[in-house]
Amino acid sequence: MADLRILLIGNGGREHALAWKLSQSPRVEAIFAVPGNGGTATCPKVTNVSSVSADDFPALVQFAQSNGVNLAVPGPEAPLVDGVEGFFRKAGIPCFGPSKEAARLEGSKTYSKDFMKKYNIPTAAYENFSDYNKAVAYVDSVNHDVVIKATGLAAGKGVIIPQTKQEAKDALKEIMVDKAFGDAGDEVVIEEFLQGDELSVLTFCDGYSIRSLPLAQDHKRIFDGDQGPNTGGMGCYAPTNITTPELVQQIDRDILEPTISGMRKEKQPFRGVLFTGLMITPNGPKVLEYNVRFGDPETQTVLPLLSADTDLAEIMLACTGGYLDNCHLSVEKKFSATVVLAAGGYPGSYAKGTPMTVQTPPAGSTIFHAGTKLEGGQLKTSGGRVIAINSVGESLRAAVDASYAALASNVIDFEGKFYRKDIAHRAFRDAGKVSMTYAQAGVDIQAGNDFVEKIKKAVASTKRAGASAEIGGFGGEVDLSQCGYPNAPILVGAIDGVGTKLMIAQAMKKHDTVGIDLVAMNVNDLVVQGATPLKIYVKSLLPVLGNIKGLAHITGGGLLENVPRMLPDSLAAEIAYGTWEMPPVFQWLKAAGNVAPAEMCRTFNAGIGMVVAVEASQVESVASALRSADERVYTIGKLVRRQAGQPGCVVENLESWA
Repeated sequence: MADLRILLIGNGGREHALAWKLSQSPRVEAIFAVPGNGGTATCPKVTNVSSVSADDFPALVQFAQSNGVNLAVPGPEAPLVDGVEGFFRKAGIPCFGPSKEAARLEGSKTYSKDFMKKYNIPTAAYENFSDYNKAVAYVDSVNHDVVIKATGLAAGKGVIIPQTKQEAKDALKEIMVDKAFGDAGDEVVIEEFLQGDELSVLTFCDGYSIRSLPLAQDHKRIFDGDQGPNTGGMGCYAPTNITTPELVQQIDRDILEPTISGMRKEKQPFRGVLFTGLMITPNGPKVLEYNVRFGDPETQTVLPLLSADTDLAEIMLACTGGYLDNCHLSVEKKFSATVVLAAGGYPGSYAKGTPMTVQTPPAGSTIFHAGTKLEGGQLKTSGGRVIAINSVGESLRAAVDASYAALASNVIDFEGKFYRKDIAHRAFRDAGKVSMTYAQAGVDIQAGNDFVEKIKKAVASTKRAGASAEIGGFGGEVDLSQCGYPNAPILVGAIDGVGTKLMIAQAMKKHDTVGIDLVAMNVNDLVVQGATPLKIYVKSLLPVLGNIKGLAHITGGGLLENVPRMLPDSLAAEIAYGTWEMPPVFQWLKAAGNVAPAEMCRTFNAGIGMVVAVEASQVESVASALRSADERVYTIGKLVRRQAGQPGCVVENLESWA
């Protein structure tokens, strides 16, 4: 039953996307866009209204009452910060958006930063300043890069990232003295510059429950390669390739849930949509800023990912009524990419009123108008960010290519049009990394193993009495009693090479540790054979050797190559990833080199220096003895019967190594 009559406030690309999705709801009878744009003018169920000003709240309420409106949807931040929600609430009309008090999360950067600090929500270190001279002195005093933010609304342009201290001081003068952003610059926030990947998340809230849309990444800079001045946003894509279930859970747990809970504690429950700008740092996600409305172009990017049976109007009503947890929301497992077309000269001065043509886009693509208007049947430009094209595909590459293919066919045309050619370049940068392997570094373990197999018989033919070693074992025993020396001790020999360590030493011009490392490796290879190394004693292992069935020193070749050396052909080791503490350096190596988990376990020891095989009944006693010797001990797996053709060591659950 179509019973909803919606008042939509705004005239940007965000509002066209909202009108597009809302019009698909079977519950929506009519949408009044105040003032709307050239896109909403042709959208089903939508009527543009120019007789009422978007900032005249009493007139908006009167229009709503006269036209049977039963849901108000403010698009931009300004009406919300100025308290439009309260006008509709007093008139008994549900409004999708926060109260004036709750909207301070966006309306005041100083308030939002203090709020984050109060509720332990991770964010950059910061200071607030209302005195220009004190702000300049602070910039001079710090040793880190900074970000400068005008505390009030500045049309998305009040955040400045200076490259030098002088640029920072120039920005402070522009904001606080020259009043480039008016009263919004009466106070500034100076915060530490964070490094990482910037993401944004749109979260529906009813004051208690939260439901987030896919994490997105927009492109603020005007030129390719993230160069030039900031804009309102030149493109966006979602979901991002760094979004993992673990990251989403962490954002919910550490940021979104504390935010909504904190607002309740402040007696200002947040209802509507919360836009959270995030920086994914090496220390986890941190909040850059809050916005209290849909983002642009994020909205044009994530709404097309909602499933056909997800009713945006129902979700908005649920947020106003406090029953979001009982509302259906489903996202297609696809990818979305949006490219924004701007007028020539933007974000500086640009022409308006330029005639333009827009054709029907190919299937899978949607055009969202922003700075456009219809005059006498002619579509013309009316803003800096004029229009955008969005495409949805089975892969991010397919979505991006579809948007650019449509633009190449002049589906949108106007004089001076400009758009970035590299939307989603950061995702493709990471995807284009070649996964590194030990072989690419110059050590081909498989080739070495194959070579050993080929020469094993020839080497074995030289075996002498008393020798027990086999090529590939890194060590062996010599029984001198078999050579005519009765009662002589059994000698154990080990040999190893410095390999890639020498390459690193050469590059770093640091050679004094190579010998130390080589001796340490050989000493551990000796104790694996059950021998007492000359001069150096492996104190922790020698006392418990009698209770140990096997030892594997994990060096080059990692767990997968070294563990089988201690086992007979009839046994294999099953090791469970996650049963030991992984040193951070291995996480860094994996990420920096884009190394596959299996390759990590075949190249590095992954934090396990020695694998000890003991009977199940001896686990606690051996582990206790090793811990008493200040060793960290983990039970990491078990030995099983080895089937023909199976590897001697398997590390399970590697898929969870994100």
